[in-house]
Amino acid sequence: MSKRILMLAGDFVEDYEVMVPFQALLSVGFHVDVVCPGKKSGEQIATAIHDFVGFQTYAELRGHNFTLNKSFDAVKPEDYAGLYITGGRAPEYIRLDPKVIGYTRYFFEKNLPVAAVCHGIQVLTAANVVKGRTLTCYVAVGPEVTLAGGNYKDVPATEAVTDGNLTTSPAWPGHPAVLREFYKLLGVKIECFK
Repeated sequence: MSKRILMLAGDFVEDYEVMVPFQALLSVGFHVDVVCPGKKSGEQIATAIHDFVGFQTYAELRGHNFTLNKSFDAVKPEDYAGLYITGGRAPEYIRLDPKVIGYTRYFFEKNLPVAAVCHGIQVLTAANVVKGRTLTCYVAVGPEVTLAGGNYKDVPATEAVTDGNLTTSPAWPGHPAVLREFYKLLGVKIECFK
């Protein structure tokens, strides 16, 4: 049986930030359960496409629908080898759910692998698990990291920062870096063909 990954998402999750890691983790043999507070397996969440098109911040366009494959209330954190927290607009409200906070704290208490991207770090700050940790996130979330006692590291969007069991990236261009680090934390070894 393959290792299981819990992925936290919600309506208006950034399209790439749920689709890409979900498919990438499946491709190396993980079973990935994507959940959203208040929703059941088979229900959908709306995604959003965030892009920089000349404004001071990103513009948000409607993305695809993503079908959840696990009921939120059926989650048992002890069934999972790792946690992946998606970005977009969803983290600002899913972090208000006490179970999201509890699930997140569980992975830190057990020192299990955690990956978070972009605004997903808002779940980490709300769960009070970043104190003393060095991490990155979307630049506008940086002040939250600092206020929560973390050490915010401003890196290019293509990079990841890993500190112990936690790996983070500022945005979806960092998928290759954050997924590579998450694989390492999960004990996955991938060899390139030459």
